Amino acid sequence: MTKFSGRPWLLIVTIGLGTLLNPLNSSMISVAVTRLQHEFELTFADASWLISIFYIASAAAQPVMGKLSDMFGPKRLFLSGLVLVAVTSLLAPFSPNFQWLLVYRALQAIGSSTLFPSGMSMIRTSITKGQGKALAALSVFASTSAAFGPSIAGFLIDSWDWPAIFIINLPFIILSFVLALFVLPEKGQGKVELSRIDFIGMGLFTTGTVCLILFLLSLTNEVKWWALPVAFAAFAVFYFYEKRQQEPFIDLLSLKSNVPVTWIYIQFMTINLIYYCYFFGLPTFLQQVRHYSGKETGVIMLAMAGVGVLVSPLAGRWIDQSGSKPPLLSGAVTLFLGTALLLTLHETSQLWWLLIIMAILGVSNGFNKISMQTALYDHVTPEETGSASGLFQTSRYFGSILSTCLLGIVFTGHMDIQHLHNMAVVCLIFCLVVFILAVRHPKKRQSMSV
Repeated sequence: MTKFSGRPWLLIVTIGLGTLLNPLNSSMISVAVTRLQHEFELTFADASWLISIFYIASAAAQPVMGKLSDMFGPKRLFLSGLVLVAVTSLLAPFSPNFQWLLVYRALQAIGSSTLFPSGMSMIRTSITKGQGKALAALSVFASTSAAFGPSIAGFLIDSWDWPAIFIINLPFIILSFVLALFVLPEKGQGKVELSRIDFIGMGLFTTGTVCLILFLLSLTNEVKWWALPVAFAAFAVFYFYEKRQQEPFIDLLSLKSNVPVTWIYIQFMTINLIYYCYFFGLPTFLQQVRHYSGKETGVIMLAMAGVGVLVSPLAGRWIDQSGSKPPLLSGAVTLFLGTALLLTLHETSQLWWLLIIMAILGVSNGFNKISMQTALYDHVTPEETGSASGLFQTSRYFGSILSTCLLGIVFTGHMDIQHLHNMAVVCLIFCLVVFILAVRHPKKRQSMSV
């Protein structure tokens, strides 16, 4: 292990400025959707592809970037990722049509997905003392940028229109790139073995996911029946193919051998399905039904995202004292409560009541995020932590993707309070699933052998 000869905090800041780009760009789009609908004359279902394509590309890219970091060197991969995000951020505002904007969003997601695994690699090999604090600091960069993304986007769109949510990346990229040239440690690249990358598995997973989304989003209009069997076929071939791979894109055998972990992934996917319905759906409701400006919508969204950030440290202390189950149950109950209270909203409801509901949903997210991660590590060995974390992120991405499908189905057509209620009713069913899974979670931590 190479000890970092400079100041550790400077290394953390350099990497943090890069790793915040993925969560920042995944959350800023929530406030921009309404403006982009008008710009490109889209339905909400069409515009939701801007959200879905980012998560699909992230889900496909993230698992392999650790291997590419080992092959080409983490510093080189980190710098390459920054360049790719910079180029796409410059080109996106000049997109001639919606299809090109989708391409730039996908490339932006791939570029930003290189930054976290390569940054983590350098933290682990360069900081030997206080590594836990360093990793916690990186999580602060990610969680804070995701939480404040809608607010940042609201102010930018209100002042300079939607291209500003892409241009805002450049100051972070330039600062991170300049620092990276001088601060990031040089690490020799390993042997380039592209055969280690499961391109076929990535292709099958992406094909299945895209076809599933195409089918779900077509349910309110002309149903694309062909997409469903293609999705099932792609996932079936993916399952049997991955079982035979030494370095699979997704380790399905580990899911089969560790059932508690599989249930944790399912629970986390369901939580994200519900939460991102509100995270992406409420800005549309606020702008199109309540007629708030982008800036006002961004500030209102702090009631949900900001509260989640504030609650997370409290949840962490509770977990240290009592384990992950009490916060898991609290997260499930507050998620159900916040969702049920959405049914009390009507056209003349006061803003303060909506803010209370959003704050309750934010409390739920603060409890759920950290307790789910702790629950995962309670059931895996230290040697399995890397692959388990990768699958944990994939389950989050998949939940986010499914949320855009639900939003596309519910919000297609005229947007009104009834559409919001319809979404809440569907989410209540998923809330029950989350609660049942939280109840069946073991009370005590399991001791995993090192």
